[in-house]
Amino acid sequence: MEVVSDTFEDLPPPVHVAIIMDGNGRWAKARGLPRVAGHKRGAEAVRTAVESCKSIGIKYLTLYAFSSENWKRPATEVDDLMGLLRHYLSREIKQLDKSGVCLRCIGEREGLAKDIIRLIEDAEEKTRHNTELTLQIAVNYGGQNEILNACRSIAREVADGKLSVDGIDDDTFTSHLHTAGVPDPDLLIRTSGEKRLSNFLLWQSAYAELVFVDTLWPDFSKDELIRVIDEFHSRDRRYGNSSG
Repeated sequence: MEVVSDTFEDLPPPVHVAIIMDGNGRWAKARGLPRVAGHKRGAEAVRTAVESCKSIGIKYLTLYAFSSENWKRPATEVDDLMGLLRHYLSREIKQLDKSGVCLRCIGEREGLAKDIIRLIEDAEEKTRHNTELTLQIAVNYGGQNEILNACRSIAREVADGKLSVDGIDDDTFTSHLHTAGVPDPDLLIRTSGEKRLSNFLLWQSAYAELVFVDTLWPDFSKDELIRVIDEFHSRDRRYGNSSG
C-alpha cells in the first residue's frame, strides 16, 4: 500500500474531526467471525485513530460509539459493547493520560450501568487538564434528543426568569448541548459506505464537510485519514457565501 504523506502540502489539519465508526459487524461477517470480534477490532481502530489525530495535529476527535438507538440491538450484542466500553475506560485511560489526551463522554448517562458512569467520571476527572487532544466519545447519544433537551433547559430558564426570549441566540443554544465548549466539527467522516448522519451531531455539523468512505471501521488507518483530510482541503468552504 502506498504510504501517504501527512504534510497536506503545508496546510493545517482540521481542528475537529468527528467519525461515525461503522462496519464492525460486516468486517466480522466477511471473515466468518462473531460480531463481537468486529467490535473488538474496532476498539483497536479507536486507538489507531487517537494516535493518528495526535500525530497529525488535530485538536478534537469525536467518535460515535453507541447511539441511543443501539439499545434496540440484541441484548447479547449490547452486553458485548458495554463490556468493551468498560474495558476501554479501565485499561486505556492511563495511556490516554500519559499521552496528554483529555477524555469527555457525551450523551445521556441515565440508563447506563452505575459502574460505567463511575468509570466515565473517573476518566474525565483524571484527564481533564490534558491539552494535546480532546477525545469525545458519544455513548447513549442521539442528536435529536440532545436538541430537545437543550430546548427544554432553555425553556425552563425563560420560565424561571433567568433568560429572556430575545436573549436566546446561537451561543445560548450551543452552551446547552453536550458539546458545550468544544468547537463544531470541521470534518465528519462515516466509514463502511453508508451515507447518512444517523442522528449524530445534527446541530454541530451544520457546516461540517461530510466524507463517506467505503472502508470498514476496523480497517480505517492513518493513511486513510490523511487521504480524507486531503479531500477536506480540496473543498471550498464558503459557509453560505458566494464563491470567489
